[in-house]
Amino acid sequence: MTAAEPDSDKPRSDAKLPRHLAVIMDGNGRWAYRRNRPRHHGHRAGAEAARRVVQGCIDRGIPSVTLFAFSSENWRRPPAEVRMLMELFLRALERETGRLADSGVRLRFIGDHRRLSGALHERMLEAERRTADNRCLALNVAVGYGGRWDIVQAAQALAREVAEGARPPDSLDDNALAERLSLAGQPDPDLFIRTGGERRISNFLIWQLAYTELYFTDLLWPDFDAVELDRALEWFANRERRFGMTTGQMGRNDGA
Repeated sequence: MTAAEPDSDKPRSDAKLPRHLAVIMDGNGRWAYRRNRPRHHGHRAGAEAARRVVQGCIDRGIPSVTLFAFSSENWRRPPAEVRMLMELFLRALERETGRLADSGVRLRFIGDHRRLSGALHERMLEAERRTADNRCLALNVAVGYGGRWDIVQAAQALAREVAEGARPPDSLDDNALAERLSLAGQPDPDLFIRTGGERRISNFLIWQLAYTELYFTDLLWPDFDAVELDRALEWFANRERRFGMTTGQMGRNDGA
């Protein structure tokens, strides 16, 4: 599904907004390549785009955002690039945590962090502690994250509870599993955005995206800005979300 052109560059004043926006920020390397620049130049530009989108979500009143910063599969990239990405991530944390805290953002990191350096992991924990009481926007940053890993670790937690006698096996259901996923306590994403032209979710929030509206754009991530965010929000506002029901059940009489 590809985005249609909106009627304007701004969503309608009465437009419905997603409670939770999930984003795969794809295209940093290609953006740099097209400019004959090294890949790290694209990643720095991508960090600026992430800052713009987070501020755009604050300005528009979107309460939750999850950004896919580094997947479990990204560990397979060349070691030099992985080191560079981790260094950029550490510097971004040092630079941005104060600004996010002052903006009322609550920062959370999700994923398997066992392969991260001690210094980076401690900085992440510090950023979470510093912003823990903020309520303007919940910003989840997926680092070392994979959707299959998320489901497996939730299932393992439930298995331990059953083995320890803390809960009966017949109490296991989708709600029990959802409560042990990384984003437990937050609504599932209503809108997913992927830049860079690919049309897949790439092992990102595969449980939580079951009924999410999927918006794909060929635009490379460093070029994504407030205008493009509004295009995606306008597209979302015009979607009819039925969650398996008929149009009539959703309160309309113009079709099944």
